[in-house]
Amino acid sequence: MTCINLLPWREARRKEQQRQFFTIAGAAAVLMAVTIFYIHIHIGGLIDAQNTRNNYLESETAQVDKKIEEIKAIKSEKQKLLARMNIIQELQTRRPEIVHLFDGLVRTVPAGIFLVKAKQQETAIILEGVAQSNARVSSFMRNLDQSNWYENPRLEVIKADEKGRVRTSHFTLNVTHARRDREQDAGSNP
Repeated sequence: MTCINLLPWREARRKEQQRQFFTIAGAAAVLMAVTIFYIHIHIGGLIDAQNTRNNYLESETAQVDKKIEEIKAIKSEKQKLLARMNIIQELQTRRPEIVHLFDGLVRTVPAGIFLVKAKQQETAIILEGVAQSNARVSSFMRNLDQSNWYENPRLEVIKADEKGRVRTSHFTLNVTHARRDREQDAGSNP
């Protein structure tokens, strides 16, 4: 016998399909929301971790900058100390120089010349004195030129002065101090 179904089966099937569709759509929406929430939390965690790293790097950079400033200050202080040490070393090496200068000066001054003033500016020495004659000044200049400690004597001023029957010459003489090495100092005569 033939079976005829008079029930509204199409409508029941449509309702069942709609219920399944809404269930799947709801599950997909919940799954999507959970996925978005997880991604949001994960990316937020990555951002926080990166911010933590950045803060750590900034604090380390600040510490390194402080150390660099300290190093610069130490280097500056080192340069100052080295400059002082060089000055002290130069003074130590030049300490016997004045003795040689005066000794050489005494040995080069001929009889009849009296030195009144000696002034040193760097390597230039300005000598002022009184001589009995111009020839004695010339002899003094030759002696200075032949000395190991002086070079380039140059007469700046010479004035003749006559008091009574005595004739004298007042002179100003520039000479350059010849700097010698310590090895030469030990073996040379003024």
